[in-house]
Amino acid sequence: MNFLAHLYLSGDDEEILVGNFIGDFVKGAQMDHYSQGIQKGIRLHRSIDFYTDTHEVVLQSKIRLREKFRHYAPVIVDIYYDHFLAKDWSNFSKIPLLEYTESFYELIKKYFEQLPKGVIHMLSYMSRDNWLYNYQFIEGINKALTGMSRRTKFDSKMEEASLALKKNYSEFEKEFHLFFPDLEVHVANFEK
Repeated sequence: MNFLAHLYLSGDDEEILVGNFIGDFVKGAQMDHYSQGIQKGIRLHRSIDFYTDTHEVVLQSKIRLREKFRHYAPVIVDIYYDHFLAKDWSNFSKIPLLEYTESFYELIKKYFEQLPKGVIHMLSYMSRDNWLYNYQFIEGINKALTGMSRRTKFDSKMEEASLALKKNYSEFEKEFHLFFPDLEVHVANFEK
């Protein structure tokens, strides 16, 4: 899953949310430098990623993209799934998406000194363009994927991934809605 799903699945605990948000940027023993709450969030992040990467429904989504996007297919699927979460946000949260995302950007400022450098760099763009809110729009997804494409070492073709989403929109949407309730159950059973 991508950023919005990780935040949503963190619940109301600030430190778990921060850890879940920075999880991809914290490697190995670096985790020991954080509070117990942030460590729990990092572990939750890793658990979500492992569960997502091995779920049979998510594998169907990846297979549909693998021929064109190869090993970038999982990253693209994560962003597609954030699109569907954002698009249907009112089914998941009583807090409007814009309010939720703006609240997150305010909250993360309190932890600025603890954020990995890569997160700080990314966050400046994320908050400026409110990626989390704009994931609900195909144009927002296209902008995110095009930006990622520019940062990859190899020809990822991610700048073309929004076209693949449009072409198979109903299939990806169905797969998201089959998968996400399973992920919510997994997170509810996770030992935070």
